[in-house]
Amino acid sequence: MKAQRIEGAVALVTGANRGIGRALTEALLTRGVRKVYATARNPETLRALRDERLVSLRLDVTDADQIRAAGEAASDVEIVFNNAGLLLGTGIADSSVLDHARREMEVNYFGPLQLLQRLAPTLARNGGGAVVNIGSAAGLSNVPFYPTYSASKAALHSLTQAARILLGAQGTSVFGVYAGPVDTDMVRELALPKTSPRDVAFAILDGIEAGQEDIFPDPFAVDFGRQFGSSPKAAERQIAAMAAAMRSGTGA
Repeated sequence: MKAQRIEGAVALVTGANRGIGRALTEALLTRGVRKVYATARNPETLRALRDERLVSLRLDVTDADQIRAAGEAASDVEIVFNNAGLLLGTGIADSSVLDHARREMEVNYFGPLQLLQRLAPTLARNGGGAVVNIGSAAGLSNVPFYPTYSASKAALHSLTQAARILLGAQGTSVFGVYAGPVDTDMVRELALPKTSPRDVAFAILDGIEAGQEDIFPDPFAVDFGRQFGSSPKAAERQIAAMAAAMRSGTGA
């Protein structure tokens, strides 16, 4: 895997208005990018991010027209961060499960796929560059209280594997990020120790610059990634035990 230099690069971040996306945008500016396209469904939510190197764009990753417009605006992009995500937390037996699963898949899988389809030729023209897919440890082993979200992140993981091979031919590095619990609005109610988005963002950039194709950017993810690498079945049992402990009220 080819390492990607952050300083002097041109980046695009989806879902840049909060959580990991906002932290990534701020970290990229700190690390000296030449330009960062910060995208959100409502660009007004990006107003607090003030820097002459920042270009705010309207982008709903489920909207093909907005993806096309963003692609045209970001014709000099070199690093694409597929970060925008949706977690609806529906149980399998809930009446809303199919609707919620489709919505999560549209944002968490089809959104990155559409963006890759649009921007892969741009990256090739700009020397190859990199794609960074912000997945989740839940995409490697399903977290049962987020079953459909986990499934959508598993789909993103599979896409990451394919893109790494297919886009590697044009010199594009593809990184997969597999975070554990991060202190964002998405999992605010989850009763587990969480890592700050800032620390996760800088760990992601460190991984990119080190050429780590699979990035585990927080203590939980590091431990889980080690377990998963040793035995995927053992990692599955670890998550099942954690979920059972939380249901019984014994988990921290």
